[in-house]
Amino acid sequence: MGTMGIDFKKPSSVYFMGIGGISMSGLAEILHQAGFKVSGSDMQENTSVKKLEEMGIHVNIGQVASNITPGIDYVVYTAAIHPDNEEFLAAKEAGIPLMTRAELLGQLMDQYKYSIAVAGTHGKTTTTSMMTHILLEAAVDPTISIGGMLDAIQGNIRVGKSDYFVTEACEYTNSYHSFKPFASIILNIDNDHLDFFKNLDNIVESFATFATKTREGGAVIVNGDMPYLDKIREQISGMNINLITFGTGEANDYRATDIKLNTLGQPTYTFIRHGEAVGEISLSVTGKHNAVNSLSAIAASEYVGIGFDAIKEGLSLCHSADRRFQYKGTLEGNVKVIDDYAHHPTEIAASLAVANSVKEGELWVAFQPHTYSRTKALLPQFAEALSSADHVLLADIYAAREPFDETISSKNIAELLNEKGCDAVYLGSFENIEKYFSENHKNNDMLITMGAGNIDSVGTNLLSK
Repeated sequence: MGTMGIDFKKPSSVYFMGIGGISMSGLAEILHQAGFKVSGSDMQENTSVKKLEEMGIHVNIGQVASNITPGIDYVVYTAAIHPDNEEFLAAKEAGIPLMTRAELLGQLMDQYKYSIAVAGTHGKTTTTSMMTHILLEAAVDPTISIGGMLDAIQGNIRVGKSDYFVTEACEYTNSYHSFKPFASIILNIDNDHLDFFKNLDNIVESFATFATKTREGGAVIVNGDMPYLDKIREQISGMNINLITFGTGEANDYRATDIKLNTLGQPTYTFIRHGEAVGEISLSVTGKHNAVNSLSAIAASEYVGIGFDAIKEGLSLCHSADRRFQYKGTLEGNVKVIDDYAHHPTEIAASLAVANSVKEGELWVAFQPHTYSRTKALLPQFAEALSSADHVLLADIYAAREPFDETISSKNIAELLNEKGCDAVYLGSFENIEKYFSENHKNNDMLITMGAGNIDSVGTNLLSK
């Protein structure tokens, strides 16, 4: 479908299908503030929908053809909308220009001189949070669109009135190929979303294409320690795009040395720019991997003219987003309960490395795998990552958007862990996990509830008893 460009100088009427989604509601709010007549629909009422209605945006609950009325100039829809959706068909029939959420976000980016897109398989939300804190500290009044709820902006969106715009850029369904950022960050490239991508080469290809979408005279800020650096360099060679590298390796433009973690797993390091030591950086997010991610935020901030003091202060104020190694409370006997959204082997390994460096007793992980396709494709990697825990309690797979697949189960992970000599038990339900943990843990142990589903309720239940 070809996109018709929205004319931002001439506000029109825009209808959002699926307006209650975290990213859609944010875009609806930005257009509403810019003077557009915004309306939309969702299948059910939620807090985002209520908030939009309070601003005076009309939201239809349920998606029927009659919602598409004359006078709508554009329809924006999410990837979740099926082509046989009544509203979608009605808009098509009425000849109203249709665009995806990503296409709208791409057009919006064009309105800002300094647009920054944060891409990577892991760490997007945390790095976007770091950028947000830096820009707020620098008082440049940025517009922000983030994939999680952030206390500093009381939600997932902040509408500013300046040239600064920061957004997360997700590789799923290649939606970020619609973007044209001034600065493109690539944190890392890993095997994920294998229900969409065929294999790792396919994913690397996708990120390399994303790099070429960067605006003329802009920069691609890329993790120089990963094996795909040359592929990205090659892809943008001959284009008027600067390449800036970050990481721990000596060849990087932006480097971190002497990374140390405190007892909460928060890193401090010496920041080196182009071979010169600049100063000490202390973070309030956890893990060595976030020290590396913070370098990309420093590089992007400096590229758009932010001073070092604001960068340093902003980074120290940025805490991990909800569900990222989040301390939930302590049970009797000094048993700490942590919750973590990690649902990919690389993320699990990073979180357990932090946990192992700060635990007092033994480390328990209650893990809920996320999607059949990911569990199946990365089964040995899951077992490898989880094996650094002392005990692993497995819940059933959280299906998310997939149909049941009898060929894969959490039992498969338990079996592989037992072969590695790790104490792992398949328990299926959350009740079983709570009961087993209560009966078997010792004083000073640590429990991490882990996964992208609803496993965090296990910790909440244990703490409320």
